[in-house]
Amino acid sequence: MDLFSSSWAALRTAVAATPDEDFERPSGCSGWLVRDLVCHLVIDAQDVLITLVTPAGAEPTVDAFTYWRLVEPPTGEDPLDALIPRLAAAYVEPRLLKFHLDDVGSAAGRAAVLADPAARVSTQGEVLTAGDYLSAYVLEWTLHHLDLVAHRPGAAGPPAETLAAARAALEAITGEAFPASLADTDALRIGTGRRPPADAERAALGGLAGRLPFVLG
Repeated sequence: MDLFSSSWAALRTAVAATPDEDFERPSGCSGWLVRDLVCHLVIDAQDVLITLVTPAGAEPTVDAFTYWRLVEPPTGEDPLDALIPRLAAAYVEPRLLKFHLDDVGSAAGRAAVLADPAARVSTQGEVLTAGDYLSAYVLEWTLHHLDLVAHRPGAAGPPAETLAAARAALEAITGEAFPASLADTDALRIGTGRRPPADAERAALGGLAGRLPFVLG
């Protein structure tokens, strides 16, 4: 729960500190500008609020790791992927997008703090505890924080503890251990296909390099 709050607060702070002109820069999500990524975060925050007030009586079907599935790389044909840039453009001014994320995002943060970690909730046809659900989102927030600052040198990245937790989650989900020589940031970016490995990194990865990227869905 603490890692959820830490990663989400850091990401929202980083968005608030993003200069307006940087909203037109590319993000680390292929095909999305920074403004598109921030719009996606608004939808994510809404999903957190919806899920935390969607109780379930059944036994959990997934946990913080099995919540994620390895999927094929996006083709650009998903209607939601196409919708995000149009929604983001409709805000026109970055300050409006920042305001909406701060408004909904703050509410999602408060809901997470108030949630009973043992309570069962339902989302996407699955049941899991609120604690596992929020833990799963540490990976989401951390990856998107890296996306936010991918092409903005000097911008603050995710906290070290959430980077470490996100790396551990990725390794648990994939069943693969990344070389210790790779920093957490590099392991996450390379492991999820956000950038290709350099020659030395590819050598360190060995046979794992041929199984990359791991796309989460």
